[in-house]
Amino acid sequence: MTADTSLTLPDGRPIPLPTGAERPMLESWLDFHRGTLEVKCASLDDAQVRTASAEPSELTLLGLVQHMAEVERNWFQRAFGAVGPEPVFEEESGYRLRPERGLDEALDIWRREIARGREVCAGRSLDEVGHIPGGGPICGMEVGLRWVLIHMIEEYARHNGHADILRERIDGVTGT
Repeated sequence: MTADTSLTLPDGRPIPLPTGAERPMLESWLDFHRGTLEVKCASLDDAQVRTASAEPSELTLLGLVQHMAEVERNWFQRAFGAVGPEPVFEEESGYRLRPERGLDEALDIWRREIARGREVCAGRSLDEVGHIPGGGPICGMEVGLRWVLIHMIEEYARHNGHADILRERIDGVTGT
């Protein structure tokens, strides 16, 4: 029996594959977490997506979407040599907000980075090796695509926890 990859939750997020081959399963979990971030931003206005969680943090849902666009570029495109070190936004973290850039634009950019990352990784083996980008202590180390997919699932899961707190502060909406 194979899992139906077209199943979705009532909010539209894809249900991760419960069985099957490793790569489709990893990719389905990543898509689930991407969908979760998008759901956390749904139906909010510009002021709401710019609302910080709690002092002293300046973390916002808009900042999280921008950050994840940077993360998508970093771990798929930069690590596997498709783009250079230039950031998507003004600075590498993506958290900085600009009055002229709203959620729709940030989501479009984020989706574009996801699509480009998929293109870069299409046809690559989970064992294929790239190099950790950036300037930190592990910069340049070899990293496998499998590791990157697992790291991206972890990265989204962690930030989706932040998004849960932000969304609850904004309008009381909670959930997975």
